[in-house]
Amino acid sequence: MNAPAKALDHFVGKASLAAVDRVLRLSSRWRALASFAWEPWLLAAWLLAAWQAIASLLEGRGNSLLPPPAVVLNALWASLPELGWGTLSSFLILAPGFGAAVVLGVTLGLLAGTTPRLGRALFPLAKVAAPVPPTVYIPYAIAVLPTFHLSATLVVFVGAFWPVFQNAAAGALAVEGRHRDNARVLGFGHFEYLRKVVFPASLPHIFSGMAVGLGFAFILLTVAELFGANAGLGRFVQYYADFADYPRMVAGILYTGAITWAAMTLLDRLRHRALFWLR
Repeated sequence: MNAPAKALDHFVGKASLAAVDRVLRLSSRWRALASFAWEPWLLAAWLLAAWQAIASLLEGRGNSLLPPPAVVLNALWASLPELGWGTLSSFLILAPGFGAAVVLGVTLGLLAGTTPRLGRALFPLAKVAAPVPPTVYIPYAIAVLPTFHLSATLVVFVGAFWPVFQNAAAGALAVEGRHRDNARVLGFGHFEYLRKVVFPASLPHIFSGMAVGLGFAFILLTVAELFGANAGLGRFVQYYADFADYPRMVAGILYTGAITWAAMTLLDRLRHRALFWLR
């Protein structure tokens, strides 16, 4: 083959590879576009449009209970410094209450699931105490404990503890007997068995309990702040509701929902990273 023919073949080959590369890139983009979850965004757009339509119908009738989205957005922007301090105040209650519930709930749940006597003592108590709505403890906790911070932390702890405990115990009970037998053959003590076998095997159940407990913790936190807090997300909503400042009240509700969603998303990412063998 002469030189011009070789050059032509080389050019055609490079052009073909470039065309194939462009097709593959375009195909991958179309696949990514097709796999994108449009449904939540479509639902959000529909809800926003419905909100705007209802607010427009109510406009001009005095102090509307449902202000338009643009008014709420302006109120949210103006309230961000106050909401930031409220978020800090709320998390100073949420973090210790939820953290203590996770530590104690996982510890007691794993022990109850692997120690028959302890399980026989705790499981009937859980059946009685867990269904009681923790909100009924709020007035009593505020009356008994010296500070609102301690009482709200206790209520958050109670609300988050039982889901974590029950799911940790369920995870421990679900460990197969052959794993326990293998641990005995290897000479594991009870603590080593809990740490190396039961705890990793129970992590899917534990994270499920933590997700439920975190949701309860946010609910109870905001409810508790309605009773006697001087700051916090629940207090923000209650304060502006008392003064009929509905744009700020709605802004506080939306902001609280966004903070809750962010915390739940962070926990879900932690679960995805920790449970790498389930991907």
